[in-house]
Amino acid sequence: MIYINVAKQSNYPISSVKIKKFLQNFFKNHGIVSDAECNVSFVGEEKMKALGKKYYKDNNLHNVFSFVESELLDFKNVTDVIQLGEIVVCFPVVLKEAKMEGKLIEEKALELIGHSALHLLGIHHN
Repeated sequence: MIYINVAKQSNYPISSVKIKKFLQNFFKNHGIVSDAECNVSFVGEEKMKALGKKYYKDNNLHNVFSFVESELLDFKNVTDVIQLGEIVVCFPVVLKEAKMEGKLIEEKALELIGHSALHLLGIHHN
């Protein structure tokens, strides 16, 4: 089974159920057949800037980050579940980008989550 944990504020109009189903299907379609886990967190601008500064040494406001298991400094795998990593999405940036691109908020969020999920699987863009 593929476990997806979603952390978000209740006022963020994105369905945790849809995110979980999207990622479960995504990972299955990309060959993940073992028990696996992925965390998705929605954060505000300040938290996203702090993560960018800490992990990427920049002051830019990013829309999404992905951290594979080996990048999670305080992670200790004590189970047989494959830890795919964590996806962190900046909700205010999702709102802005969705509006600019004429997309639904949830559609834009899933697009970014899918992009980050590829990174967790080692698939990177040029």
